[in-house]
Amino acid sequence: MRTLFALLAGAFFMSNALAVDPPASASPAKAAASAPKNATPPKSAGPASAAASATSAASAPTVSPAVLKGREEIAEVDLSAKIAARLAALRAQQAERAAQAAQAKKVAKRKAATTAPAAVMHHHGTHWSYEGEFGPRNWGKINPEWVKCSTGTRQSPIDIRDGMKVDLEQINFDYRPSGFNVTDNGHTIQVGISGGNFITIMGRTYELMQFHFHRPSEERINGRGFEMVAHLVHKDSEGKLAVVAVLIERGKPQSLIQTIWNNLPLEKNETNSPPTVLDMNDLLPTRRDYFTYMGSLTTPPCNEGVLWMVMKEPVQASGAQLALFSRLYPMNARPIQANSGRVIKESN
Repeated sequence: MRTLFALLAGAFFMSNALAVDPPASASPAKAAASAPKNATPPKSAGPASAAASATSAASAPTVSPAVLKGREEIAEVDLSAKIAARLAALRAQQAERAAQAAQAKKVAKRKAATTAPAAVMHHHGTHWSYEGEFGPRNWGKINPEWVKCSTGTRQSPIDIRDGMKVDLEQINFDYRPSGFNVTDNGHTIQVGISGGNFITIMGRTYELMQFHFHRPSEERINGRGFEMVAHLVHKDSEGKLAVVAVLIERGKPQSLIQTIWNNLPLEKNETNSPPTVLDMNDLLPTRRDYFTYMGSLTTPPCNEGVLWMVMKEPVQASGAQLALFSRLYPMNARPIQANSGRVIKESN
């Protein structure tokens, strides 16, 4: 029995020695001293058996659960970081594609607006202006009823040159003091006149309906332009139009113009009807010589068949009066149109 106990104790201590390597500095004497005194030394297992046991212990080290858990946590953190980086890259790519698409859309829209303004128009529109997309070059495209603005051959204004000097009959002005109203219609200052003012020319009588202003003058005389012009629009019983153009140059104050400026409305598209009268004779030049030709309205719908009479002598307005209109309308003149071989007559 005692011998069996010694053998079992020796095997126990040998297994501990193989599982846990003693420190390299530990001496054989100390190892022997740590064994029980009454224990019988175990039998030697032999060189081959000891080498096999050492190799097996080295190839299968024991890993604790704490170490395994730590490794799993490190792997999870690394995977999360990789996923986050991939998502960020995908989001950046999506944002870049969206920005490129938005830029391409802007370019296409800008190109369509600049290369094909007619596509935006031709919807029976009524808005027009003196510049930009809705300016004179495109008036005929805004509304099919305004096609004459683009295709007409008797359009106004023109540069009046090479007039045939003849003995033109004098225009018979039958103007008298009348009530009036003033409207800022968004294109010019227009003055409406009550009935009873007429002109007679070439056997036809026309009634004055309204007059308005352009800056600079739409008409030119042998290439010369003027500060402003007043267009006096008349109509006969058949609806035919006759326009008298009074050119305006810088000089002394003009009383009728000042009366109109004094009664300007405060808002556009509003009408002011003052309790006073205008005498249209005050706007006419002293000399009544004129040029005449057949033309059109100078604003949409640009209807032709309009008799034009342009007074040769301009009237004057002060710098302050010209500047006041300029603050409202710095430029509201249609460009010069082609003469197209029209006959122009001039008072001899």
